[in-house]
Amino acid sequence: MREIPGHERRWTSDTVSSSKDLTNESSPAVTDSGSNFVSEEFVEVILDLQDDDTIILRSVEPATVINIDVPDSMETPSSVTSTSETRSPTMRRSTSNKFRQFSQELKAEAVAKARQFSQELKAELRRFSWSHGHASRAFSPASFFQNGNGNANGVDSALAARALRRQRAQLDRTRSSAQKALRGLKFISNNKTNGWSEVENNFAKLTKDGYLHRSDFAQCIGMKDSKEFALELFDALSRRRRLKVDKISKEELYEYWSQITDQSFDSRLQIFFDMVDKNEDGRIAEEEVKEIIMLSASANKLSRLKEQAEEYAALIMEELDPEGLGYIELWQLETLLLQKDTYLNYSQALSYTSQALSQNLQGLRKRSSIKRMSTILVYWFQENWKRIWVLALWILVMIGLFLWKFYQYKQKSAFQVMGYCLLTAKGAAETLKFNMALILLPVCRNTITCLRSTKLSSFVPFDDNINFHKTVAAAIVTGIILHAGNHLVCDFPKLIHANSTDYQKYLVNDFGPSKPRYIDLVKGVEGVTGLIMVILMAIAFTLATRWFRRSLIKLPKPFDRLTGFNAFWYSHHLLVIVYILLVIHGTFLFLVHKWYSKTTWMYLAVPVLLYAGERTLRFFRSGLYTVRLLKVAIYPGNVLTLQMSKPPQFRYKSGQYMFVQCPAVSPFEWHPFSITSAPGDDYLSIHIRQLGDWTQELKRVFSEACERPEAGKSGLLRADENTKTSLPKLLIDGPYGAPAQDYRKYDVLLLVGLGIGATPFISILKDLLKNIVKMEEQADLVSDFSGNSDTSAATSEQPALNKISPKKRKSTLRTTNAYFYWVTREQGSFDWFKGVMNEVAELDQRGVIEMHNYLTSVYEEGDARSALITMVQALNHAKNGVDIVSGTRVRTHFARPNWKRVFSKTLTKHANARIGVFYCGAPILAKELSKLCKEFNQKGTTKFEFHKEHF
Repeated sequence: MREIPGHERRWTSDTVSSSKDLTNESSPAVTDSGSNFVSEEFVEVILDLQDDDTIILRSVEPATVINIDVPDSMETPSSVTSTSETRSPTMRRSTSNKFRQFSQELKAEAVAKARQFSQELKAELRRFSWSHGHASRAFSPASFFQNGNGNANGVDSALAARALRRQRAQLDRTRSSAQKALRGLKFISNNKTNGWSEVENNFAKLTKDGYLHRSDFAQCIGMKDSKEFALELFDALSRRRRLKVDKISKEELYEYWSQITDQSFDSRLQIFFDMVDKNEDGRIAEEEVKEIIMLSASANKLSRLKEQAEEYAALIMEELDPEGLGYIELWQLETLLLQKDTYLNYSQALSYTSQALSQNLQGLRKRSSIKRMSTILVYWFQENWKRIWVLALWILVMIGLFLWKFYQYKQKSAFQVMGYCLLTAKGAAETLKFNMALILLPVCRNTITCLRSTKLSSFVPFDDNINFHKTVAAAIVTGIILHAGNHLVCDFPKLIHANSTDYQKYLVNDFGPSKPRYIDLVKGVEGVTGLIMVILMAIAFTLATRWFRRSLIKLPKPFDRLTGFNAFWYSHHLLVIVYILLVIHGTFLFLVHKWYSKTTWMYLAVPVLLYAGERTLRFFRSGLYTVRLLKVAIYPGNVLTLQMSKPPQFRYKSGQYMFVQCPAVSPFEWHPFSITSAPGDDYLSIHIRQLGDWTQELKRVFSEACERPEAGKSGLLRADENTKTSLPKLLIDGPYGAPAQDYRKYDVLLLVGLGIGATPFISILKDLLKNIVKMEEQADLVSDFSGNSDTSAATSEQPALNKISPKKRKSTLRTTNAYFYWVTREQGSFDWFKGVMNEVAELDQRGVIEMHNYLTSVYEEGDARSALITMVQALNHAKNGVDIVSGTRVRTHFARPNWKRVFSKTLTKHANARIGVFYCGAPILAKELSKLCKEFNQKGTTKFEFHKEHF
């Protein structure tokens, strides 16, 4: 510590030897500002003067005033010395002006020096302790005072050090930290104005003999999912009233509720402290910290955290009890909570999110309603023009075909009897033939994958192939209703009720000399094939709906087999029969007799051959792509990962998927899964979550082949090539194109995955990482080459460098940044891609990839149930660089992301960029992300383009 300017002479003129205690017991007290002196108050200041002219402030305490006569001659420095040596507790107010001036200056300088020391010490602690772990103890206050006073007792020094830390903590509680504190430690997160009314209603339902029992307290206050935590809260509130009760009255419940919902942070902090301090001694021991960690982990469904509670309790004690006293107090817990954000700042190595305080965006200015609507329409057209022209062309073709047949049959004689019902039925039939051919094209996956790489992809929305497939199916349903409905309930009845004169004049050439009956029309080839097609298509279309395919409808046994993916898959193959019947139906027409006018087969020929060729290719290619299983593992969350050999002919891009078949489960079913390995890897990997009957059976088959974990190893079921039990055979087919494969077109990537929806983006992250490493190696190569001073060597190497440069320039990655947001409900999910996350954290030194994990099972920040978890997480990540939830270097956030804030920060950081937003997961979030893309595209020149994965 530096010496105090302006007082060098005074220190040396005093007759006090160095390393001795100097006590000024007559200095008037100083207020908080350190500038206004109160003449009626005195303090005792104890300083240590070191050999290097530095000063250590030992203590500043109030002193009691006692009148003692002191002669006026005691105005010399020697008087001060003698007084100091006597260690008198007080001095008289009538001390000389010179001595009073000296004492006041001494006090002012001492206080200023103490504050300066506090600030410097705090800065040094923050700079070194969090980044060097245990090294912080080398600069701890305890060791500081021990060095300053080697003869001091160890316990006294520790207590003095803790007292100083407490004083600093009180000074550090600024207005901003107090405001943050008010948002923390909320026992009831849902702030409703009628909260007590709901509690009253619950009390009325749960009360027994006018009392609420302890076991019902959690349900009554809305903590049904955190019963253990609520019970501890109940006990803490009871101990505060010096009670140990099993039931409480309504008045007592209201008192408890008032304390729980108190807006005062200090009050909530005291309750939380009382929950931990079960023996009510005002101190928390390490064992009590461990218990509250286990309680919080249980409330947040963090089973692994419970297993490591002892380790994290020791971590908290190490941080809050550097003096080694074995306990912590209320103010230390408060310090940890208020400094949480400071700890988090030291764990942002993987996050370079912009902290801009404002956004200067032209779209934020107020505009007229007309201009605003025009902007929305222009944006909507820019976003959907590909879909618009495809749908418009499709609709125009259908209208043209309908009108063509409508007016064609209006010229026929049958129109005179059967009327407009016949025209509508025939017009709908023509659109049906067209749509039955068209519906096959969006599911020709190999063809679409090839077309993605052509210029057609710039104006054809290949990503919407499945949506277009569903849209055409809806048009087919409409066509069937019009065609079959008009035949069965309109023109057939008109035909059989026509008089003989009209029949002989208009219909005899089409239906024969005798007028047919209704049953004759229905049981004919045309009628039978038509009815069978309607029945089969009704079955296939119904089981393909979301309610049946996703098993959202629960049916009793044995009808439950009608739900799920298997029912959808097998029922869709009924359409093979439908197409055969459609050709037959189109051959035996009532009113068409010339073969070239029967055009059904003409519509179907090319699409059916194309689709049949694709299925044939899959059959032969799956036999060609022989794979050998290298590794199998079953992770928490019912996720099966399969790592297999990579066939030499199998070339794919990151973001693509492939079909997998396991003959041991079903010899017919193929299911799509995203490829999670990178194109540069020498193996293929997929991650499969148990969601349906096929995946459930697949997991069972591989579980039987896996070996139980050995002692000392992780509890995962694993298998590899050396496993004694033979692994099931696997067939693959692909790869197939997906929206995410075009990620290279964008300057910035925003990848969002829910649960298992993260799989398409793992391959992208791996590929990005490999490109980052490759570019850094190339940069080092160029740097080494440019630094080569040997002219002849440079000349000889120049041609080779020129040869490879164009290729390298061509393969230069356009993407500058990638933000990966993974939202999941289960802590075990992070095991799926732990290796990838650690690899990114280790190799991505430039911060190109920013990863964010979100665990929704943990209560949001500010909730008392997750407060300690957040503290431990921030502390452990700051000290050890490892997240306590995921076990990786990527810090896990709690609750759900604020997507609007995510988009806002991305927009601020990447102005004028083209940002690709890729999403895989539940449709609900897809709507929100798509809406945000539209909203933020209207705010500036940065463009967000949204893509959702479809299989």
